[in-house]
Amino acid sequence: MKFGIIVFPGSNCDRDCFHVPNNILKQETAYLWHKDKDLKGVDCVIIPGGFSYGDYLRCGAIAKQSPIMKSVVQFANGGGLVLGICNGFQVLTEAGLLPGVLMRNSSLTLRRNIKKMKLFPCRLLIMTAITIAMKLR
Repeated sequence: MKFGIIVFPGSNCDRDCFHVPNNILKQETAYLWHKDKDLKGVDCVIIPGGFSYGDYLRCGAIAKQSPIMKSVVQFANGGGLVLGICNGFQVLTEAGLLPGVLMRNSSLTLRRNIKKMKLFPCRLLIMTAITIAMKLR
């Protein structure tokens, strides 16, 4: 199976996304520059996160204009595997590959603490790693 990792300006997780299929899964992996149209014959496209174009700019709305995204949409509509991580998920939503729309959360309120501002709750979360063996095509 061949994986393709799309690189957008400002991406910072593309190397992590390259590392896993290439070095852990031992599968052929290629970088796909956002201005190119060629998917290089990949079987799975990964759109990494990492603030592509900056979070504050609606990264997906900008990224969906890149030439590579037209190829990704055709690939996905033809049954190709596409994975969006973090901002990559936003890109897929803006490109119309995922249902729904991204909206600003108007119900969040800013709670002020005398010592510091808290926007997100901090609580203990216990997690367990589960290994799942999968056969690659």
